[in-house]
Amino acid sequence: MKTRTYRNPTGVSRYTGLLLISPFIIGALLLIVYPFVSSFITGLTDGNSFVGFENYKHILSDGQIRNSAAVTLKYALILVPLKLTVSLAVALLLNMELRGIGIFRTAFYIPSILGANLAVIIMWQYLFTSEGLVNQLLGAVGISPVSWYGDPNAALFMIVLLRLWEFGSTMIIFLAALRDIPKELYEAARVDGCGRARAFFSITLPQIKNVIFINLVLQTIAAMQEFNAPYILTGGGPLGKTRTIGMSIYEEMFTYGDAGTANALSWLLFVLIALIVFIMYRVTGTLRRDGR
Repeated sequence: MKTRTYRNPTGVSRYTGLLLISPFIIGALLLIVYPFVSSFITGLTDGNSFVGFENYKHILSDGQIRNSAAVTLKYALILVPLKLTVSLAVALLLNMELRGIGIFRTAFYIPSILGANLAVIIMWQYLFTSEGLVNQLLGAVGISPVSWYGDPNAALFMIVLLRLWEFGSTMIIFLAALRDIPKELYEAARVDGCGRARAFFSITLPQIKNVIFINLVLQTIAAMQEFNAPYILTGGGPLGKTRTIGMSIYEEMFTYGDAGTANALSWLLFVLIALIVFIMYRVTGTLRRDGR
């Protein structure tokens, strides 16, 4: 059997491709792989000497850290469904063909740009003070003022409300998915006498189920890593009821100077997020196989 030899007609070296992608490879090694491995190794030390998995044992037995994990899970369970629901509802409204709809789409997206701004979080902090605008509005309609910083549930809701306000990026993804649904499906459904509610559950949701899953994963990951809002708004109070895992990592590293525990806790957070995403994938995969 005759063996064919590949000949490069351009005369370009086979290593040219590697040379072109070398900046990415070097960047990935220095900025991703090295910190990943270094963090794991540091988590097995007390900062100076190797201690094995003692840091992990300490974390699992620490009541304050376990409380932070519970707060983070509760926060994610409240925020993510609310954010997906609001984002999808607004995306459905903005999917209508109306004059000037582009202005409204831009206006609804702006909070997502401003939400990461420190000034916005500080402004939010003043809105919910005892004499703030929110309590003034509640008083105007006959509702007693709320102790937003003294009530654990109210404090957590205040943080959820801030992140819920930043639904623009999730809304844009939903809107792009909605605009990709063939209009012929709705026209055929209308001819068959299908109402809007039934069309939503029979056409819209099945068509965007993959996008819903993507948004669910992205928002869950973001919620599980929450740090800025509770750190600035409440400082983890009252009584640690808004202290997230991100805040515990920060305190272990920069307040107590315990790099080993901080890195070990970061890895446990990574494993927890990966486990949650895996469960989501398995559950949604089962639903798809069942045809529901």
